[in-house]
Amino acid sequence: MGSQGTLLRGILLVAGTSIGGGMLALPVLTGQIGFFPSLLVYFCCWLFMTLTGLLFLELSLWVEPNANIITMAERTLGGAGKAAAWGLYLFLFYCLVLAYIVGIGDLMVEVMQGSISLKEWQGQLLFLGLLGPFVYAGAHLIGKLNIFLMAGLGISFLLFVLFGASHVRTHLLLATDWPKLWTALPITFTAFAYQGTIPTLVSYMGRDAKKIRLAIIIGGFLPLIVYALWQWLILGIVPIEGPGGLQDAVKNGFNAIQPLKSALNTSTVYIVGQYFAFFALITSFFGVSLGLVDFLADGLKVKKTPMGKLILCLLVFIPPTLFAFTHPHIFLIALDYAGGFGCALLLGLMPILMVWSGRYKMGFKGNYTLIGGRWMLLGLIAFVVIELICQFKLI
Repeated sequence: MGSQGTLLRGILLVAGTSIGGGMLALPVLTGQIGFFPSLLVYFCCWLFMTLTGLLFLELSLWVEPNANIITMAERTLGGAGKAAAWGLYLFLFYCLVLAYIVGIGDLMVEVMQGSISLKEWQGQLLFLGLLGPFVYAGAHLIGKLNIFLMAGLGISFLLFVLFGASHVRTHLLLATDWPKLWTALPITFTAFAYQGTIPTLVSYMGRDAKKIRLAIIIGGFLPLIVYALWQWLILGIVPIEGPGGLQDAVKNGFNAIQPLKSALNTSTVYIVGQYFAFFALITSFFGVSLGLVDFLADGLKVKKTPMGKLILCLLVFIPPTLFAFTHPHIFLIALDYAGGFGCALLLGLMPILMVWSGRYKMGFKGNYTLIGGRWMLLGLIAFVVIELICQFKLI
C-alpha cells in the first residue's frame, strides 16, 4: 500500500483538473450577465458537480479496480447505457483535449513571438511533444509533477490578484443582466468538471473511500474560490462592450487573458496572466488526458504494457490534433459544447441514472453511499434538465 496516492495529491489532481481551460473561458462567456449573477451560477454548478462527483465515487467502489465509466454503465444500465457512455465520453473528452491543444498551442505561439515565429499548428505540435510523454508515463509521475504545477498555478494566481487588484473598477462589477443568467450554465459545467478522473483517483488512492471523499470535496471547493476571485479581476478590469472588450473576445474566440492587453496600460498583469493560463491549461490537460487514457483502456480492453500505452496515447491525441489543425480558433466553442452537452449528460445525468439503477434495482452496496436517497437524485435530474433547456436556448 506504500504506492497509494496521498490525500494532498488527490486534492491537487481534482483541483488541477477543474482549474483549466474552462476557467479561461468563464469571464468571456459569462461576462454579459455580470459579476454577481455569475457567482450564483458558479455556486449552483459547484454544488451539483460535487454531488455527482460523490456519485461517481459510489459507483467506482461497486466495480473492480481500474474499471471505468464504460464498465459502470454496462453493469447498471445494460447495453444501451454502455453505448451512451461510449458516445458521451468520447464527445466530452475529445472536446476538452481539443480545447487544451488549441489553447496551449496559441499560448506557446504568443510566448515565443519575441524569439521564434511559430504557426498555430507548430505551437500545438511543440506542446504535445513536450507534454505527451508525461501522459504516457501515467498517473503516479503526473501526481508528483502536479505538486509543482499546482504550486506554479497558485503563485501565478496570487501574483495576478496582487498586481491586478489595483486595476479593478467597481462600476464594471455592478453591471448585471439577471434575465441572461441561464446562458452561463453550459460553460460553468465545464469549469467544474473533474469526474472523469475519479475512477483513476479511486485506483490511485487505494480505494480508500474516506480519503477519496475528502479529496473530491476539498479539491472541488478550491476552484470555486479561485473562480470567484478570477471573475472579480477580469470583469473588474475588462469592459464588456467596446474595442478589446469581452464581447470582442467572444467573437474572436479569445480566452480571458487576451483582452487584458487592450484594457491595461501595464504589461505586468498580462504577463503574469499568461503564466497563470499556462499552468491552468496544463494541469487540466493532464487530468483530462489521464481520464481518457484509462477510459479507452477499459473500453477497448487494452492492457497498459509499453506498446498498449503508446496505442492509447495515440488514440487520445491524434484525432483532436488533426481537428485543431483545421479549426485553430475553436477554443471557446469546444468548451461550450463540452459543458452544455458532454458534462451535463455524461457527468451529470449518467451517474444519477447509474446510481438509481444500481441502488434501487440491483441492490448494489459499497463502502460509500451519497446521502439524500431518491429525493436527492430527483433534484439532481431536475438541475440537468434546466441546463439542457439553457443549452438549447429555450429560455
